[in-house]
Amino acid sequence: MASVNAVTPSPVSDLRTFVEKQSGQRVLDCYQCGKCSAGCPVDYAMDLGPRQVMRYIQMGLKKEVMQSTTIWLCIGCETCSSRCPAKIDIARVMESLRILAAAEGTTASEKQIDLFHRTFLDTIRRYGRAHEFSLAAAYTLKSRNFFGNLDAAQTMFSKGKLVIIPPKVEGAAWVKTVFSKTGNVRPEVSTTVKAESGH
Repeated sequence: MASVNAVTPSPVSDLRTFVEKQSGQRVLDCYQCGKCSAGCPVDYAMDLGPRQVMRYIQMGLKKEVMQSTTIWLCIGCETCSSRCPAKIDIARVMESLRILAAAEGTTASEKQIDLFHRTFLDTIRRYGRAHEFSLAAAYTLKSRNFFGNLDAAQTMFSKGKLVIIPPKVEGAAWVKTVFSKTGNVRPEVSTTVKAESGH
């Protein structure tokens, strides 16, 4: 008979306390309707759907949440947040989990996803908006994955989706100011959350 790893849920947990404080959302308001997972455009690639992540946080299953691919694959499109009948901003919950992972030095389950996130944000800082060509070029050089996305790049270029010269963006200077003021901000993480070994 195959052995099963038992998990012990903990409804009162430092994980939920941190997430609620960091995101400003009431995690226990989630009643598991599943609309977030049903609408998520990348749910198919996640090991835990957004609904499951919310439930795991409710149960205090920190290890399972922090080791999931979901918090790194979430693209922050806020489809889940807009569909939630309990008005929970689930995208902010996901962001709080990434903040906790960064503060604790948790290794991302998706290889080089942190590098992609940082490169994406650097592109926004430089140009005031996303610029796909610069993002693709910078990420390719930094990741040294020179041929992994070549087919996708050729398709995008042929359809006019990769504009070589970044467009001028009104308010780009303001965006740089925002980055300069928030660039060194790090979240405060309680020692109890850091010290949690299991859940």
